[in-house]
Amino acid sequence: MIALSLAEIAAVVGGQTHDIPDPSVQVTGPVVRDSREAGPGSLFVAFAGERVDGHDFAAAVVEAGAAAVLASRPVGVPAIVVEDVQAALGALARHVVRRLGTTLVALTGSAGKTSTKDLIAQVLQRKAPTVWTPGSFNNEIGLPLTALSATEETKFLVLEMGARGIGHIRYLTDLTPPKIGLVLNVGTAHIGEFGGREQIAQAKGELVEALPEDGAAILNADDPLVRAMASRTKAKVILFGESGEADVRAENVRLTDSGQPAFTLHTPSGASDVTMRLYGEHHVSNALAAAAVAHELGMSAEEIATSLSEAGSLSRWRMEVTERPDGATVVNDAYNANPESMRAALRALAAMGKGRRTWAVLGKMAELGDEALAEHDAVGRLAVRLNVSKLVAVGGREASWLQLGAYNEGSWGEESVHVSDAQAAVDLLRSELRPGDVVLVKASRSVGLESVAQALVETGAEGEVSAR
Repeated sequence: MIALSLAEIAAVVGGQTHDIPDPSVQVTGPVVRDSREAGPGSLFVAFAGERVDGHDFAAAVVEAGAAAVLASRPVGVPAIVVEDVQAALGALARHVVRRLGTTLVALTGSAGKTSTKDLIAQVLQRKAPTVWTPGSFNNEIGLPLTALSATEETKFLVLEMGARGIGHIRYLTDLTPPKIGLVLNVGTAHIGEFGGREQIAQAKGELVEALPEDGAAILNADDPLVRAMASRTKAKVILFGESGEADVRAENVRLTDSGQPAFTLHTPSGASDVTMRLYGEHHVSNALAAAAVAHELGMSAEEIATSLSEAGSLSRWRMEVTERPDGATVVNDAYNANPESMRAALRALAAMGKGRRTWAVLGKMAELGDEALAEHDAVGRLAVRLNVSKLVAVGGREASWLQLGAYNEGSWGEESVHVSDAQAAVDLLRSELRPGDVVLVKASRSVGLESVAQALVETGAEGEVSAR
């Protein structure tokens, strides 16, 4: 974070200083909520959670060098005490962002946010110092913490914004007002909480409503609900997609033999060829979104294409591909799942596995509400249509719906199997996986199927292991 004195911070957040001998002492290190990350000059934010109360670690973080604690009560060590720690954290982020004057790029969407954010960060980093959201740190706590990691040298701040209801993105944009706003898509992720795709569109569109007149709204030309958001902003509108009407578009889209997308990128400033290191055709749309942001910020088509061709995944368990010594390939996409991302991953598996035996190890997609049965059934059916060799449905009721969808789609469905948990999936695959096979592992985060992928990778490298 930029250097601020404890007195300045207290004034910004409306707090009272306690046990601070010298209010002129500056916070020169990061703002953290994990006590293990506290170090010299840091500011520790003490949240009182259901299981752990950050206030209990106040003495330890100060001993580790933290300048002070942002707390809701006195803690016996230097502290700035406020009524609402979350609100104070947001106020501090708002102050720092406005003081820095950094160009802020915000993005949202039902699927692909993190992968696209990682692409944008890697492309912009070639142009100037860039700070971006780590992983999926995209809520009312993660977003201000990311913003506070910017310094005077930061030119671009790329922030992923998540939403679980109307007003969530509006709150985040109030904390960190964007200059460029990107909306990727409107799908069915969290549809059980929102109540319908129209409500999801209403929530995601709060991002473009927050843009200034001299800003830019970057919208997916291939998604009607996103494209319609153009009427909700006074900012310049830039369309991306495969549509001929898109300002930034892809032509000659294809997949390499290994399942990596290649295409010709067209921007208003020129065209250039891209061959990505990532896997799956769905990354073409993500790449176009990143290209539209980069073009708006002054990068040439050639610079953008080179950056996209060199970019990798910065976040774990998102189409993370490991080639085992025996020739089997493990694709760990287990960080999260929704119907759109599940379909994209299955298509990527089919492309990667041409001429090879393929396995789809799938689990529950959470927060689908009344659509849960139909969506799980549809994913099981799609696996059959894509000629995936074997479906392993892991878990309870939702897994049974996946398996039933595959079975009802046709005779291939007899190759599907329903197992109770991750260890059962590992045991099955350990006994039946052959050299050259390709395995996709994917489910919602709560299922924890990354343990299956990790066990398979370790089995290939070291011998028998169990899911942890």
